[in-house]
Amino acid sequence: MPTSSASTTDASAKPTAASGGVQSLERAFDLLERMADAGGEVGLSELSTASGLPLPTIHRLMRTLVACGYVRQQPNRRYSLGPRLIRLGESASRLLGTWARPYLARLVEETGETANMALLDGDEIVYVAQVPSKHSMRMFTEVGRRVLPHSTGVGKALLAYTPADEVRALLARTGMPAATEKTITTPEGFLEALEQVRKSGYAVDDNEQEIGVRCLAVSVPNSPTAAAISISGPAGRVTEAVAESFVPILQGVAAELSVALQSQSPA
Repeated sequence: MPTSSASTTDASAKPTAASGGVQSLERAFDLLERMADAGGEVGLSELSTASGLPLPTIHRLMRTLVACGYVRQQPNRRYSLGPRLIRLGESASRLLGTWARPYLARLVEETGETANMALLDGDEIVYVAQVPSKHSMRMFTEVGRRVLPHSTGVGKALLAYTPADEVRALLARTGMPAATEKTITTPEGFLEALEQVRKSGYAVDDNEQEIGVRCLAVSVPNSPTAAAISISGPAGRVTEAVAESFVPILQGVAAELSVALQSQSPA
């Protein structure tokens, strides 16, 4: 994002030479993303330091976002993400799930197991798409369901390359409740699991979210938003032995889905 000086405040609505877009829109969306990265609530001085923009420019942009309902000003004069963003996010998630379904269907055809797509939304994992297995015994995860990252394969895949201090901060906010007796319940244990994901190239949920269910997951590389895909099924079918053949399929589909999602974004 380009920086500006206080003398250029009136120029923020003009097209930028670098992108051909409208600078004020670029700045507004950059501020929203920085707010999300900061946990959803920030002060103007924090935004100024992070973005490099002068306070008058940020104040004007935030006033506009507040008026539109995309940002709220708290009683402590800090700013938080507003409720109108929820509708946009829900619609975008549904579209993302629609785009992903053909790729998940291919995963089902090639592995025989239920395929899922999930996003990291704040501190939670949200499932946005699923194609069920054709087996009579199969796994169902309700689209829209939210779970904590520490007990899922997709959570591990999504957090594998997040700095350790950020992972610890997330875990401190969410806690690490045990869904089963096999759930990882300590930050050290979870960080060790993330190290294993980095070494192997995929994540495993081994009866950690639900007893009798095993899941293999990989992140979608270079996705416009942090996303992961997985296959899940009975632990007796999704064994360590089949992982050798299933993981390359997962990785190949994730790479193709990445290209498809990036093609949906403007050049």
